[in-house]
Amino acid sequence: MNTVTHILLGQTLSFTNDPFSTPLEDAVKLERRGAVALGQGKVLAVGAADDITVPQDAKVIDYGDALIMAGFVDAHLHYPQTGIIASWGKRLIDWLNTYTFPEETRLGDPAYAREIAARYFDLALANGTTTSLSYATIHPTSVDAYFTEAQSRGLRALTGKTCMDRNAPDGLRDTAQSAYDDSKALLEKWHGVDRLGYVITPRFSPTSTPEQLSALGALWAEHPDCLMQTHISEQHEEIAWVRDLFPDARDYLDTYEAHGLLGERAVFGHAIHLTEREEDRLKEVGAGLVHCPTSNTFIGSGIFETARMKAQGQRVGLATDTGGGSSFSMLRTMAAAYELGQLKGQPLHPAQLIWLATCGSAQVLHLADKIGNLDVGMEADLVVLDLASTPAIAQRSARAEDIWEAVFPTIMMGDDRATKAVWAGGKPVSL
Repeated sequence: MNTVTHILLGQTLSFTNDPFSTPLEDAVKLERRGAVALGQGKVLAVGAADDITVPQDAKVIDYGDALIMAGFVDAHLHYPQTGIIASWGKRLIDWLNTYTFPEETRLGDPAYAREIAARYFDLALANGTTTSLSYATIHPTSVDAYFTEAQSRGLRALTGKTCMDRNAPDGLRDTAQSAYDDSKALLEKWHGVDRLGYVITPRFSPTSTPEQLSALGALWAEHPDCLMQTHISEQHEEIAWVRDLFPDARDYLDTYEAHGLLGERAVFGHAIHLTEREEDRLKEVGAGLVHCPTSNTFIGSGIFETARMKAQGQRVGLATDTGGGSSFSMLRTMAAAYELGQLKGQPLHPAQLIWLATCGSAQVLHLADKIGNLDVGMEADLVVLDLASTPAIAQRSARAEDIWEAVFPTIMMGDDRATKAVWAGGKPVSL
């Protein structure tokens, strides 16, 4: 029997369907005065406050008009780049060489890796992000640092050793064999422990030889319940580079597929400049695509067409892409996704933006049965948003005629000040 330990009161937001494919009134359930019952790390009940029984021993926390919803799910980031976020003036390849690779080299020091992991989770939680899928570095200690920190906080978290055996500096290259061996050892150590998941992680085709890609494809075939993450079609220069490195490949996606790195549990970051064949193939296998809007603008990559991809039937999530992305906030990330949609004449509704940052990302990570929605039986990872967190937001939301008008100013102008509370695994997080 599940025992209710906490009752949270406030406005509640749950999804009953995908608002990209279902009319809004059939996709979202909102309670102006709602209640959420928690116990044993799970959501035990959600509904109108008057309909939820409050057990005698349960602790009641009243958040007033704040919005209680699922915690944000960041489906693509690089925690080792936490310290170099907002670095000036480079496009992708120069960004890697100038900022990323020197910083990632430093994470070979276990103490520094632990420091950066702790800093990343502090910043993510302050912004309401309760689940993160990150790249580590080539160093196994960077995986250990990330998982150890997440485990100590009771978080659901995913990462993998980043594998690179060419086109990277000394100290940041492994080999096809060591990539396989180290990844396998880390997978066996961490995958499925508590709320942690190991992810097979070739950085991208330009930094892996065909031999390394094949080795990682073989590892994935041996452990098909794992995710595989990588990058694809972020910038035109990158695509041209891939064409030079893999002259026999049909396209960028083929460099992965030819080596066993395409499937339903694949997670591809960016996916901006896909060919028609690539789009068709990704949809056919059901792979996940992750939109990283602040990164796409900051590094000058291009515009991911979210509405078109969703209409096409692609599985799409949302991510900060720390530190190529310019914010740790999924609110800012949603705002950027809205702005890029506007540039394509496809503005996204607030419900669609929130869905991408929660349910959509959870689907991409194959965790939609556990996280990403405020529903009975889900893990109790929640964010409570103050919809009047600054004077500018408060004066706009005060004029709102419905909940979406009240929420949208926080999406567009909100930051960590909007994070009123965070719950992870049914426990409050100290912010």
